[in-house]
Amino acid sequence: MIKTTTNIAKKTLKEGFRLMATAKAMAELYEGHFKLVSKYVHATSRGHEAIQLAAGMQLLPQDYVAPYYRDDALLLGIGMSPYDLMLQLMAKRDDPFSGGRTYYSHPSLNDPGKPKIPHQSSATGMQAIPTTGVAMGIQYKELHGLANYKKGEKKPVVICSLGDASVTEGEVAEALQMAALKQFPIIFLVQDNGWDISANAAETRAQHAADYAKGFHGLESLSIDGSDFVGCYATLQKVIETVRKERRPFLVRAEVPLLNHHTSGVRKEWYRDDLEEAARQDPYPILRDLLINREILSEKQAENLEEKARQAVAEDFERARNMEDPRPEDLYTHDFAPTPVTAEQGERAPAGNAPTVMVDSALFAVEELMREHPECLLYGQDVGGRLGGVFREAATLAKKFGDSRVFNTPIQEAFIIGSTVGMSAVGLKPIVEVQFADYIWPGLNQLFTEVSRSCYLSNGKWPVSAIIRVPIGAYGSGGPYHSSSVESVLANIRGIKIAYPSTGADLKGLMKAAFHDPNPVVMLEHKGLYWSKIKGTEAAKTVMPSEDYIIPFGQARTALQAADGQVEAGTSMAVITYGMGVHWALNAAQAYPGQVEVIDLRTLHPLDEEAMYTAARRHGRVLVVTEEPVNNTFAQSLAARIQEACFQYLDAPVRTIGSKNMPAIPLNEVLEREMVLSMGQVREAMGELLAY
Repeated sequence: MIKTTTNIAKKTLKEGFRLMATAKAMAELYEGHFKLVSKYVHATSRGHEAIQLAAGMQLLPQDYVAPYYRDDALLLGIGMSPYDLMLQLMAKRDDPFSGGRTYYSHPSLNDPGKPKIPHQSSATGMQAIPTTGVAMGIQYKELHGLANYKKGEKKPVVICSLGDASVTEGEVAEALQMAALKQFPIIFLVQDNGWDISANAAETRAQHAADYAKGFHGLESLSIDGSDFVGCYATLQKVIETVRKERRPFLVRAEVPLLNHHTSGVRKEWYRDDLEEAARQDPYPILRDLLINREILSEKQAENLEEKARQAVAEDFERARNMEDPRPEDLYTHDFAPTPVTAEQGERAPAGNAPTVMVDSALFAVEELMREHPECLLYGQDVGGRLGGVFREAATLAKKFGDSRVFNTPIQEAFIIGSTVGMSAVGLKPIVEVQFADYIWPGLNQLFTEVSRSCYLSNGKWPVSAIIRVPIGAYGSGGPYHSSSVESVLANIRGIKIAYPSTGADLKGLMKAAFHDPNPVVMLEHKGLYWSKIKGTEAAKTVMPSEDYIIPFGQARTALQAADGQVEAGTSMAVITYGMGVHWALNAAQAYPGQVEVIDLRTLHPLDEEAMYTAARRHGRVLVVTEEPVNNTFAQSLAARIQEACFQYLDAPVRTIGSKNMPAIPLNEVLEREMVLSMGQVREAMGELLAY
């Protein structure tokens, strides 16, 4: 139970009022220049200022905070100027958060001397998982001696700011569940103004956030009057102090009025019927009257302070509006952070060793990384010590490195993927696993909204360095929920890298490259290749590469070379493929000795386009092979690229072949066999193309 006092220094109260007057002046100026500033959508903190400033003013440089889109007063509280915020308001080139790429009060900050703000999405609950990942990372570093706090330095806290309406999001529940389960040092600060947009709390919420949080055992929750700056400051002072010392989570709900519009595009007068009641809860006159009644400020001093705030805000506004807009060429920066891995290194096939199964290559790669890098950890469903992964892809790792470095998570794909944003932000290198490709769908929102866009929308400040392992593909009557291929969906998410190896050596080399890459990597690992139990997949077994073996992304390999004589005679063809397709192609090519070249892409993004085009120009006939149902696929996009870039060299249309275009892979083996592409079908397609 939190007990508070109200003994707050006069200096703090004066500063709180100055910042509140500044936030109010900003909101009024924006309204006065509505036609100008509404060009880009924005919301203000008007009515929420007391709780926001009470939080922001108490944060330290070692802390992390995730504001939401109404938190401009909180940003003032941590030391940002109105000018800083206005640069983002008007999407200027010098916007310190995103360089004009994202909305007002969608900050990302990595400045010395201020709390850190990893990339913020549109923040209607989506920030809860990445921010909880920050707290999880801080806990991990403390447990493993990686925190490196200075003597006497206070331990960091994490604040995740939320609107009460967003707490109904399922992903918020995942964050609360993990924070409570693992006792992370995080404060969920919920600002409850009683509204979503036009829907109110009575329509949309069975209970408010503090009551809801009581269902998460180990998460202490409390409600406060968010209009009372003194009460807010005192409560948060105690909560923050408790989290710094006791390292456990809190949820603080502050009841506040919404005094301004939902956003600049959704006006309050269109639907609000409670404006008079809301005005009576305005935190500004409450704090102003308190300071005058306590003789901390005189009426004249308050008026002078207010006038100075208005003048400063007006000056900052004029300065910001005249700043440069982004240049067209600015569009093309920071989609990815530069990777240090640019060349293949190490020994791919050391002499004297027998081939091993592909799953062991992954296992050895992760073990070697964890042994060398204490910041590396592995988590996901069933990867812990009891099982070591449903395909034994993490076997023995928990026993070797401990349950705090290799651990199970709840069934929470969104948390598994989204938490990597926060883990990476504190300097860790998470390797996570989605148990089957079919299970990735609940995590796609985090992958798309948070992980893939972090580097770009933070203007390069917060790339997400993480490996997301995804066992994929049809194998052994897995049925409709354990057999899917999903690479086309993933390939349409810009900002992630995608590997899809076909051999153990490639899996190990790419896993090492992914670890050293500062960007997010999805590692697609075909279940049918893990153990080479499917006839014709023996080539997936390779000699274990050396520990320093590494393959740069975007570099294809020639899995099978066509004979020069066949090429010169015009009787050859190229197959462009990846994953299981490589093995179908290698086996099918035996029917056409010397006539088939097989290009194994190895990575889908970045893509080795030059390898594809060189093969197309060399042979004039190209077959693209995929396991996915063929229509609307990544494979068809490859065929289109080849046709566009190499049309004058082609002797036949580029053909794409894949599985049947049905909604799901059936369980029955007869139906599965009918649906999924086979080596025989690839062989037949080769023959047709060679005969064209």
